[in-house]
Amino acid sequence: MEVYLDNSATTRVFPEVADVMKQIMCEDYGNPSSLHMKGVDAEKQVRRAKETIAKLLKVQEKEIYFTSGGTEADNLAIIGTALANHRMGKHLITTRIEHPAVLQTMQYLEEQGFQVTYLPVDGSGRIRLEDLEHALTPETILVSIMHTNNEIGSLQPIEEAGRLIKQINPRILFHVDAVQGFGKARIYPRKMNIDLLSISSHKVHGPKGVGVLYVGEKVKIQPITFGGGQQMGLRSGTENVPGYMGMARACEMLYEHYEADRVRLQELKKYFIRGLLQIENVQINGLLNGDVSGEGTASHIVSASFLGVRSEVLLHTLEEAGVYVSAGSACSSHKPQPSATLKAMGADKGVLESTIRFSFSVFTTREEIDYTLQVLYDKIPMLRRFTRR
Repeated sequence: MEVYLDNSATTRVFPEVADVMKQIMCEDYGNPSSLHMKGVDAEKQVRRAKETIAKLLKVQEKEIYFTSGGTEADNLAIIGTALANHRMGKHLITTRIEHPAVLQTMQYLEEQGFQVTYLPVDGSGRIRLEDLEHALTPETILVSIMHTNNEIGSLQPIEEAGRLIKQINPRILFHVDAVQGFGKARIYPRKMNIDLLSISSHKVHGPKGVGVLYVGEKVKIQPITFGGGQQMGLRSGTENVPGYMGMARACEMLYEHYEADRVRLQELKKYFIRGLLQIENVQINGLLNGDVSGEGTASHIVSASFLGVRSEVLLHTLEEAGVYVSAGSACSSHKPQPSATLKAMGADKGVLESTIRFSFSVFTTREEIDYTLQVLYDKIPMLRRFTRR
């Protein structure tokens, strides 16, 4: 049996998405910048894709910019606004558990003379609003906080943070990396005081190499790539029409059955956690207030530490049984290193070395969860005996 539980790394494309992309690549293949009808038709497809995503976010079509993925969206949001607003101040705020696309961008800006405050998190992987409030200064121009942590599934208090930021200084921009949250939560930038929002297609059953950055119409931002002036000059480059339409269709499909899928995934997560806790010396990471039901955390991510078993060993043992999981964030899978998220939460060496991330999708079934649990029940005792030798 093959069980794919690494959906936080990437998801299987919906068949309908592949069909849409095939039609555009083989039939409606014009360049949106061309003046003939093939180009005009392609431009209409781009506009339709933006309208679809804008409708889901309840924003304007002109506030949607397509990118090559979540990483570019994060880079454009942070560097673009820092450069455009540096005369107002050079202080930025983020958290210690952000994706490298945010953390490394912040480090780059520190090298350019900006000051960055990294907010700590509590034992469940959440920031404290009082820490955010104390970090805000008259020099602060941007706050960047992820919606859903990609490793442990902790949810940040985004709406409360947005309200706090704007109460203290409405001119401070608020960026949210929603790469893991979009499609699993209702996110409305205007209601939540979000000025910039990053989304990635391949996390929501769309194609790889496509993302979206929402930029509020009043946000002052500079481009970081230059060329043909596409997308109102903010993101130049020949437009990936098949990718845009594929992403739009995936997003549309994901939200068609949003509530039913959310409930089902939350029940699967609760069932899986209950099964994991039947194994001796297993710790579930990121639970809100220790709630083993998983309520208050992302419905599609379970981070578990199998104390006494190295994560890489367990990962490959599961792979041999046809179960695909992750030992951490996919962005660093070829460079094994302790989880920055777990370290920020105060995890000890034993936890850092034994953590596996299981992540579900709308395709995940109860049968697959039962099979995974049975493999773990069979293999964990054997691996622990081998480790003790």
